[in-house]
Amino acid sequence: MNRYVLVLGAMLLMAAPSVSQDDLAAGQKVFNRCQACHAVGENARNKSGPELNGIVGRPAGTAVNFNYSSAMQTAGAEGLVWTAEDLNAFLEAPKDKVPGTKMAFGGLKKQQDRDNLIAYLATFSADGTAAPQ
Repeated sequence: MNRYVLVLGAMLLMAAPSVSQDDLAAGQKVFNRCQACHAVGENARNKSGPELNGIVGRPAGTAVNFNYSSAMQTAGAEGLVWTAEDLNAFLEAPKDKVPGTKMAFGGLKKQQDRDNLIAYLATFSADGTAAPQ
């Protein structure tokens, strides 16, 4: 695993406002809407969308063995890294953040849902193990 990504993920967690277990539970509940296309955790595999272990701090379009749209590949090549801020914008309106993305989901309109989901996703390292809280 790239040390840069691990350090960046740890920095994001430390810089983020305090995240409670209630926020993480709410984020897991929001993630239930994502499960048809995405997976997290140990043994997560790509589905119609990429597995999301290690997404926070990962360059866009770089999950192993996933066939990304050319738009997502270009976004990653041009420097898009999934910071909390960029994930927030993408989760709100995927096709606005990355025009041409294959992601068919219309977005999460509630800021609290996006915040909780990002906090939940940040708890998964690239290998699917839970990050320390």
